[in-house]
Amino acid sequence: MEFDRPKYEDIDRLPLVLLIPKNTKKILDIGCNQGGFGLSLKNLMDIEVWGVEPDEQAATVAKERLDNVIVDFFHSGNPIPDNYFDVITFNDSLEHMPDPASALELCKKKLKTGGRIHCCVPNMRHIDNLEHLFLEKDWRYEEFGIRDKTHLRFFTLKSIVRLFENLELNVVQTMFINEKWWDSKKLLRRLLYRFFPELMSDTKHIQIVVIAEPKK
Repeated sequence: MEFDRPKYEDIDRLPLVLLIPKNTKKILDIGCNQGGFGLSLKNLMDIEVWGVEPDEQAATVAKERLDNVIVDFFHSGNPIPDNYFDVITFNDSLEHMPDPASALELCKKKLKTGGRIHCCVPNMRHIDNLEHLFLEKDWRYEEFGIRDKTHLRFFTLKSIVRLFENLELNVVQTMFINEKWWDSKKLLRRLLYRFFPELMSDTKHIQIVVIAEPKK
């Protein structure tokens, strides 16, 4: 299956790796790319890593690194066992899906009792994006980043939490990662952060992380 999308950098995703509980034995990485995240996990702990990746070239590399790779989009027809995984991850993949709710709903069947979903999505309220929207009065898609041309969904902290809660998924923890906001040359930005720190607090980071589990 050929999948026309940008060739994303294969990185270890260390901030996300460090969030995986040490007692995790089986993990499913949705949108695993070339398997860099899973490989980092396998180098740190004794863990079985499955991946789902629609891009054949990326999946070919991932197959050499992970225990099992499904070359497809994530859906109910995949040969993925039910009640099997301790953790399912969406590392900047949920925003590429036309129906994120269905993907998250499917995770409930694939998780063991007590299992969790770790989801990382771009933060639409990042300051660079807000300045583009309000100062440039534009919405210009790009090859990478928050306005990636292949993104189908866009999230704020409130909206991603609401998505999980509407699906009867209990949000255990949220956080922002990948901080990038200070620019000494931009006076308006400096003033906003100085005089409206609470309003601007969720605009400093590029990504949002949500950790959730099915409600008991």
